[in-house]
Amino acid sequence: MSATRARSSLAVTAKLFRGLGDPSRLRVLAALRDGPLSAGEVVTRTGLSQPNASMHLKCLGECGLVTWERDGRFMHYQIADKRVVKLLDQSEELLLRIGPLIKACPRYRQPGREAQRRGRR
Repeated sequence: MSATRARSSLAVTAKLFRGLGDPSRLRVLAALRDGPLSAGEVVTRTGLSQPNASMHLKCLGECGLVTWERDGRFMHYQIADKRVVKLLDQSEELLLRIGPLIKACPRYRQPGREAQRRGRR
């Protein structure tokens, strides 16, 4: 693989992990782990507002992580590829071992904290 293709591949991989790095999108994917749900069921299981859940479902759909199917007046969403569930499972297994280190790592701040710090300057 050429260096240019390798950088391009890494950039797409980084984009995937940035998308998975959003807590709300992870909550949506976790809710969909056991099978298809309507948008209302996603809202109930995640605690997200309807507009917020819809925005994240649309984002996950546009990226190919979630598919949807209309059933009358309802849309049912599901994870598009079982490997997404496997990736979530493997991340949980990894976090059982290194979770405390990740949590304590000063280089990875919680989203929004950096913006708050900048606002104080």
